Amino acid sequence: MSEFITDPEFESRLRKAISLAWAIFARKVGGGLIPINKEASMQLQYAYVLKQLLPLILQRSYESADIELETGVKTSSGPNNIDILARGASQLGDVSIAVELKCYRTYAASGGTRGAHDIFMKDVYEDLQILEEYIARGLASRGIASVMNDMERFVFPKVKNGKCWAYDISEGHTFQGGQIEIPIGGKPVSINLAKSYTFNWLKFGTFWFTEVEGTGGMELKGSPISQPKSSG
Repeated sequence: MSEFITDPEFESRLRKAISLAWAIFARKVGGGLIPINKEASMQLQYAYVLKQLLPLILQRSYESADIELETGVKTSSGPNNIDILARGASQLGDVSIAVELKCYRTYAASGGTRGAHDIFMKDVYEDLQILEEYIARGLASRGIASVMNDMERFVFPKVKNGKCWAYDISEGHTFQGGQIEIPIGGKPVSINLAKSYTFNWLKFGTFWFTEVEGTGGMELKGSPISQPKSSG
């Protein structure tokens, strides 16, 4: 906790503020203090917590930090919006960290069951891919995927049968990078990740939370994953 404020590197303080805000947000949601019924409310509530923390990381008069919501950018697939863009400035230059958010509720805001769990898993991987593109295009220096859900079988599945497990987000799973081309919902998918990603979940109340950031990098070789991953 003390490093959050005392770390001499500005970018590191900004990154730690993002994690601390996520930890606070998770506990408040789990404790029933913040109601979340869909991704839009998740974005607003988490952004509010993060914005309150940012002044605490500033150590010099020339340092500044703030957040933007739904920042419009151009990507290879067309226009896109960054869920949350944390921007900072210090004597060493500007820093920007992109945060993409995903929320899965068993029951939708309308009260009906949501379903489409396979699409949610695929969407998490698509967020990782777009975060890598933000970095590659110089739109952000780092990219974070913050994910919450209330379905335990995402985290601790009894079996991993079905093509959706090519997009494995279960506890402790590491995707080492590479390509996945397994259609979901009858639509083609092509995901190409250069970095490695590990999913570590924490439970608060009836919700599970994880924060994922890519590490390392790899030269993409070989054929894409084109068969469902399964295990008994």
